[in-house]
Amino acid sequence: MLCNRSRKSLLPISGSRASLPLLRTPGNSLLRYSSVRHQSNRAVIYTENGDPTQVLRTLTYNPLPPPQSGTVNIKYLLAPINPADINVIQGVYPAKPTLTSLVEGQPNVFVGGNEGLGQITHVGPDVSGMSVGDWVVMTKPQAGTWSSARNVGAGDVLKLPRVDGLEEVHAATMTVNPPTAYNMLNDYVALQNGDWVVQNGANSAVGQAVIQIAASRGLKTLNLVRKRPDIGVLTEKLKALGATEVLSYDDLADRSLTQKIMKEWTAGKGFKLGLNCVSGPDTTAMARLLGQDAYLVSYGAMSKQPLSLPTSLFIFKNLTSAGFWQSRWYKMHPREDKESLMKTLVDLVAQRKLQAPEHEIVTIAAGDSDEVAGQKVRDIFGKISQGQYDKKVLLKFETTQ
Repeated sequence: MLCNRSRKSLLPISGSRASLPLLRTPGNSLLRYSSVRHQSNRAVIYTENGDPTQVLRTLTYNPLPPPQSGTVNIKYLLAPINPADINVIQGVYPAKPTLTSLVEGQPNVFVGGNEGLGQITHVGPDVSGMSVGDWVVMTKPQAGTWSSARNVGAGDVLKLPRVDGLEEVHAATMTVNPPTAYNMLNDYVALQNGDWVVQNGANSAVGQAVIQIAASRGLKTLNLVRKRPDIGVLTEKLKALGATEVLSYDDLADRSLTQKIMKEWTAGKGFKLGLNCVSGPDTTAMARLLGQDAYLVSYGAMSKQPLSLPTSLFIFKNLTSAGFWQSRWYKMHPREDKESLMKTLVDLVAQRKLQAPEHEIVTIAAGDSDEVAGQKVRDIFGKISQGQYDKKVLLKFETTQ
C-alpha cells in the first residue's frame, strides 16, 4: 500500500516505513503512525487495556464531515482527567468505552475521556434548540472527550446556560463531581437548615463540592481528611470553601472528642447523612457518628478496602447504607432532570457559591507530531501516578487550520 507523505493518517505496516512506532489493535493487527501531519484533529487513543503510561497514543485525523440528521459537530475546549478515567483505561471500571472509527479504512480505536466541554461548530438536520457556538457537556458516558473534535448525537449532550462567571474550567468539570455532590445531598435525606453532614475524603473534588453546596443550603459539615504535615493549611482552605469543621481520621480515635461531637455539635442526634469515598476502618469509625435513621452513601473506595459496618448500627439506629454512581443517575433520569441539574449547578456558579476546582491545563500543541504528543500524554499520566499533580489536570488540544 502506498502512502501520501503530505497527509497524516493511521497507516498499516509497509516495509518502507519500518522505523515508525507500532500499535496493536484489539484484533491483533498492527498499525503504524506517520510522523508527517497537517490535518486538523487529534485524539488520545488506545487499543487495549493497560497502564496508561504504556498504552496511550495520539492520533491525528481528518476534519469532520457535515453532521448527519440528529447530530452535531463539536470542538472540545477542555477535558479533565478524572481518577475513573484511569480505571477505564486499565479495564477495571464498570463503564466501558466503545470502539470508534477515526480514520476511514483503518481499525477502530478507543478514545479516552468521559467528561469535557464542547462548543458546537455545526448543527445537523432535525436538531432543535442548539446553535453554532453553544457550549455543551456530555451525558453519554465514555464519550471520548480527549479529542479536538467529534460528531455526537444531539441527545447525548446538554446545552449549558451561559451566565456571568461561568468559565471554561467550570463547564468542563460540571458533569461528574458537582452533580455527584449535589445528588447525594438531595436524594437520600430531607436535610434542613442547620443539619449536619459528615464526609470523608473531604479534600477530593467531590468533597470540596459537597462543602460548597452544603454551605449554600445552610447545612453544616464535618470534613474528615488524612493527617498530614500541612493539615492546618488544608483546614483553612476547606473552611474558606464553607466547611464547618475539619478533623483527621486519627482524631476519631479520641472518644472524648467523638462524644463532644455527638453531644454538643449535633445536640445528641448524630449526623443524618454520611458520605463515603474511602471505606476501610476509617469509614467504620465515621459511621459511628451517624444518628437514628441516617444514611451512609458510598461513592468510592480509595483505600481499596472493604466497607465494614457494625451490625448494631442497622439494628438499633436503623442505618441505611447505599451506593451512588453518577453515571447510573444519568442513565435512569429523563433529559428534563439532567437539564434541571445543570441549570442548578450553573446558577450556583453564577452566585459565586461553587468554585472551579484547582487545576492545571496541559496543552497538546498542534505542531507536535503524534509521536511527540503521545509521549507528552504518557508523561502526564506518569506524573499523575506518582502524585506529582495536586490539582485537577485538564487537556487542551491545539488544532491546525
